[in-house]
Formats: sequence, structure tokens, C-alpha cells
Amino acid sequence: MFDMAGMMGKMKDLQDKMQQAQQEMQFVTAVGEAGGGLVRATANGHHRIVKLEIDDSLLSDQEMLSDLVVAAVNKALTEAGEKAKEELKNKTSGLIPNIPGLDLGGFGL
Repeated sequence: MFDMAGMMGKMKDLQDKMQQAQQEMQFVTAVGEAGGGLVRATANGHHRIVKLEIDDSLLSDQEMLSDLVVAAVNKALTEAGEKAKEELKNKTSGLIPNIPGLDLGGFGL
């Protein structure tokens, strides 16, 4: 028999965990490097660049610098997104009922 009250309680727990996990995403960080480490970008779980390090030797070559910054930033954002998705999955593990046809892909799960 379907327990509606139990289901609502689990959904409330899920909502609380999701909210907490979203707040903690600022602490999930990932670093992307390009040019053998000459450019390093650090992104957080909110897909924001929080730090950019550029070796002085690149300052005279604007085209290469631009290419390496773009590459490092893209790597950092991709890795931060993957880490954030995994963290969210870990935080909500066991809270989501197995309902056939329920697609929670939009939540990163």
C-alpha cells in the first residue's frame, strides 16, 4: 500500500538536503590547467571562476595567453560540474524513492 505521508516526509527531507548541498557547492573546487601548468583556473561548484593564475612568461604573447586561459577555464568548469554533481548525488543518496517514470535528471541526479 502506498504511504503518502511517508512519501511527503521523504520529499521534505530531499528538499532540505538539496538546499544544504546547493549551499555547500561554493566549497567544491576544481582546477583546470593548460600549457603544462602555465595557466591555472580554479572553479567552484556554482560554476564560477574563483582564481586565475598566469605565468609571467605568457604576458608577451596575447594570442597564446588567450587560448590557454580559455582552455584552463573550460577544464576547471567541466571538472567542477562533475564534482558538484557527484557531491549532490552523495548528499541525496537514499532519499529519493524509486518511482517508475520519475526523471530527476534536471537536478543533476
